[in-house]
Amino acid sequence: MSPDPVPRPDLVLGEDGLARPAWASTDPLLRAYYDGEWGLPVRDERGLYERICLEGFQAGLSWATILRKRPAFRAAFAGFDPDEVAAFGPGDVDRLLADPGIVRHRGKIEAAVGNARATVALREDGGLSRLVWSFRPERTPRPRTVAEVPTRSPESEALSRALRARGFRFVGPTTMYALMEAVGIVDTHLVGSHRRGSSGVWPDDAGGA
Repeated sequence: MSPDPVPRPDLVLGEDGLARPAWASTDPLLRAYYDGEWGLPVRDERGLYERICLEGFQAGLSWATILRKRPAFRAAFAGFDPDEVAAFGPGDVDRLLADPGIVRHRGKIEAAVGNARATVALREDGGLSRLVWSFRPERTPRPRTVAEVPTRSPESEALSRALRARGFRFVGPTTMYALMEAVGIVDTHLVGSHRRGSSGVWPDDAGGA
């Protein structure tokens, strides 16, 4: 009997011969996001601010929904330029609440504006990237199944507290763990996935048993 071409559970072998988790194996948008973006290091201020906002907007929704709306989000929030969004006023909030292209949730919209102001303020204390990346753990998980992927960690809890103390909102521990996964601070690609270890942050954790 020939060996199973996908030696790990919860992985799907694509037509291109590459193994991916089920969530990234069918929807072309999610597949492209998984292959080309998710888990790769993001260290610039604007990129991290955008992802903090999008993770906050995603709460209670599917990530596919947020990805499909991402171009509209970028247009509505001035390309997630923290300086520009920090200058938004009540009229801008009303404009955003009337924009069908984004998630029209007042609390999340106001949080995005407040988070821009907090991001700008953080420049006096080393900046957003320095703060977020300071919570990189000593080790990354090595999940073999989806059930083994954590949803929060002591580091995500500490990051959540640190951001809240600086005025950020919609940055709970679970949301911040999702951020840490998305921007490469931890590598939760399943062992056996073609993306495992690809970020360069955790090179010793690529593939393998």
